[in-house]
Amino acid sequence: MSCFSPSKFSLAVVRNLCLFLFSLNIFISLFTELQEIVFVIQSQSNSFHSKRAEDLERNILKQAEVLGKELPRILLIHQMDRHDGAWTILPLMQDFSASYGRNSSWIFFCEEDTRIQIVKLLETLRRFDKSKEWFLGKALYDEESTIIHHYAFAENPTVFKFPDFAAGWALSIPLVNKLANKLKSEPLKSDFTIDLKHEIALYIWQKGNGPHLTPVPEFCTDDLNSYKAVHCATMFSNFLPVCGDPVKKEDIFVAVKTCRKFHRDRIPIVKQTWEGEATLVEYYSDYAETSIPTIDLGVPNTERGHCGKTFAILERFLNHSSSKTPWLVIVDDDTLISIFRLRKLLSCYDPNEPVFLGERYGYGLGTGGYSYITGGGGMVFSREAIQKLLASKCQCYSNDAPDDMVLGMCFSGLGIPITHCPLFHQARPMDYPKDYLAHQIPISFHKHWNVDPVKVYFTWLAPKMEDSFTEKKQRRIREDL
Repeated sequence: MSCFSPSKFSLAVVRNLCLFLFSLNIFISLFTELQEIVFVIQSQSNSFHSKRAEDLERNILKQAEVLGKELPRILLIHQMDRHDGAWTILPLMQDFSASYGRNSSWIFFCEEDTRIQIVKLLETLRRFDKSKEWFLGKALYDEESTIIHHYAFAENPTVFKFPDFAAGWALSIPLVNKLANKLKSEPLKSDFTIDLKHEIALYIWQKGNGPHLTPVPEFCTDDLNSYKAVHCATMFSNFLPVCGDPVKKEDIFVAVKTCRKFHRDRIPIVKQTWEGEATLVEYYSDYAETSIPTIDLGVPNTERGHCGKTFAILERFLNHSSSKTPWLVIVDDDTLISIFRLRKLLSCYDPNEPVFLGERYGYGLGTGGYSYITGGGGMVFSREAIQKLLASKCQCYSNDAPDDMVLGMCFSGLGIPITHCPLFHQARPMDYPKDYLAHQIPISFHKHWNVDPVKVYFTWLAPKMEDSFTEKKQRRIREDL
């Protein structure tokens, strides 16, 4: 419609009418575009996480109400599929294509703590031709080749970009349809899922036959109160979840797995770093040494796996520790951990529920496998989870079986979900992108190889004054939401 100025209208009236019609066109455009986006929240079934995902869902719907009566489609991953591999996203592509391949333009993924400015998101996506294949996100990259990515792109790891899930990421429907067709003709064959964001980017790239990630500066992980927030379509709100007073020191029992050959080099590191943060700590070895002291569980040491030792620890915790101790943490002797921060995190979980918490990996999830908590970053169990596990009679098939994977199989068989927390880390700080760690207050790292573990602890994990400041800041953010 063109705007003109008949003599009976003043110039001001015509100007206002033009502005109204322009605003109406924007409103109608936003309304239409909103219906073309499917929001997928990468949620979890644990009660704490499902509530946070539902809070985000309500926040999106509340924003959408001002744009029209028809609300956007929002999916929660943990509600979509009983299959344990839904969290790896790719097994859902065929469902996305079948359900939304003809009536949508974008699938937008986000985490439960991603905060979305709907109008800004729509403005951002409008820059990209929805008829083409797009893979959008905040770009991460490795500064050096790393074991968690199987040393991919070893000559120059910075060339390969992958999305930071905390900032949200998007796939255009033409790309979703292409991936669905590929998965239909060539089912997933991957054995292990270690770093999902990197592995999804690799799969989409298809060795150069698919699109690279396109960096989108409006997809942010800045704090909600950051001066940069005005330019962001997405932000991130939770560096370390805190839901109340930290759990008491006496409520966490820490079990350290070790063996005689590491008594002299690894145990002193534990004592120099995090041991003082814990009240209840025991060292389990193949040799009783009173100076540490260590406890011989009667399980021979193995070069790998340590399943027999881990299950002996679980039984000892259930049968010999105080029945009032609700939490057990099992770590390796080269795990660096902040018990101070873990106490804060556990304020968000109900120990009366069967909780199995840590950094989640997967095995054979494209073909009906299972998830597991990788042991190096630390495994956290509620007493309730251990009771259900041992009552099931699920056990190691050998003493040197991989304990973390056997535990994953057992809990999967019991229908007890693995709860993922990205603040636990299987590797060293330098094995993760700096931008990824920038929006975390980490709880653990693993391995002493080629690093000064004492320096790593005091740089990344030791209690600091800013921890208390950040906790108060995050409480204010939650109150504002």
